[in-house]
Amino acid sequence: MAEIEIEIEIPPYFLCPISLDIMRDPVTVSTGITYERESIEKWVFTQKKASCPATKQHLDNLELTPNITLRRLIQSWCTLHATHGVQRLPTPKAPLTRPHLLHILSQASRPHLQSQALQTLKSIASDNLTNKRCMAAAGVPEFLAALIVTKSSSHDQLSDFQKTSEDALSIIYALQLPESALKPLCTAAFVEALTLIMQIGSYESQSYAIMLLKSMLEVADPSLLITLKPEFFSEIVKILKAEDISRKGRKSALKVLMAACPWGRNRMKAVEAGVVAVVIDLLLDTSEKRACEMMLTVVDMVCQCADGRSELLGHAAGLAVVSKKILRVSQGASERAVRILHSVSRFSATAAVLAEMMQSGVVAKLCLVMQVDCGAKTKEKAREILKAHARAWRTSPCIPYNLISSYPS
Repeated sequence: MAEIEIEIEIPPYFLCPISLDIMRDPVTVSTGITYERESIEKWVFTQKKASCPATKQHLDNLELTPNITLRRLIQSWCTLHATHGVQRLPTPKAPLTRPHLLHILSQASRPHLQSQALQTLKSIASDNLTNKRCMAAAGVPEFLAALIVTKSSSHDQLSDFQKTSEDALSIIYALQLPESALKPLCTAAFVEALTLIMQIGSYESQSYAIMLLKSMLEVADPSLLITLKPEFFSEIVKILKAEDISRKGRKSALKVLMAACPWGRNRMKAVEAGVVAVVIDLLLDTSEKRACEMMLTVVDMVCQCADGRSELLGHAAGLAVVSKKILRVSQGASERAVRILHSVSRFSATAAVLAEMMQSGVVAKLCLVMQVDCGAKTKEKAREILKAHARAWRTSPCIPYNLISSYPS
């Protein structure tokens, strides 16, 4: 009997509706439609869309059921087309179950099994979003935070603390926790442990710590924020000063300060830690829009206290660099910079300060603000500054002739 050669063509529904690639791990949602796991997880869990992409029906539950039949058909098609360079897709790992996860956490509680258990958790977290959701729901972040706090109190075993904290923080960071899962981590003990990591930890540990702190403090209760210790701000300033810190790490440090400094005591602690000089130095070399806006926001916050304004005025480039950012970065940056100058003008306007504002070009920049479209609030602040010190500035030869007409009467 002659052999019959069968050619299997891959049907359109084998393809991932979102990425237009061959499915590797097909799963079915409650509407009966099958999707690639990674794509539907991003749609539902990352983009927060609780509907079926194909039918637009609401998903009553978010259970993703593996479509084993379809997966085997795809694997068979790959095998038949191996001569054309198609590789057989490996069978995906089974979804994580709560009992399995609790068993791993039990192992992580034992010192001799802890390292291997943490590596297992790290591997599981990297598999898919379903695993991450399962880990968050099972209390893995709280377990890891408690583990870090416990290790931080054992100062005689710092090397063990560094290794454990690095592994644990990398897992917490990988879980991409929502606000509801971050709040239980916002405790004074965990913040102190993260402060210690910023002080003695490896570069990776410090990066994880500062990025986690950024997410935590954005959702933390004021009762935690007002109890932050001076050492906390000192370590944040060290991270800002570090030459090898990543752009993401530096922005996270700035966001931590933005979350902490609305409270007066924290402004004082930040100023005492040297935040003003560090941020001004960074502004001198920074032109990126978002970074400049965050730096000016931090300076604006600390300049709401007398010591903060004193530090700004004590920096040789303080007033000049703040003025330089007006009308050069963004409307938001201009608004923040003028607000800083308004604080200085209102509360720290000595004769020497007024003379420096004139000589460094601050007054000319404020006159320019009056001529251009840069936002009503910014213009109003600029007008208030110029009117408040008209006697000292209006007739000064330092103001360019073409800007004198814009000086408010």
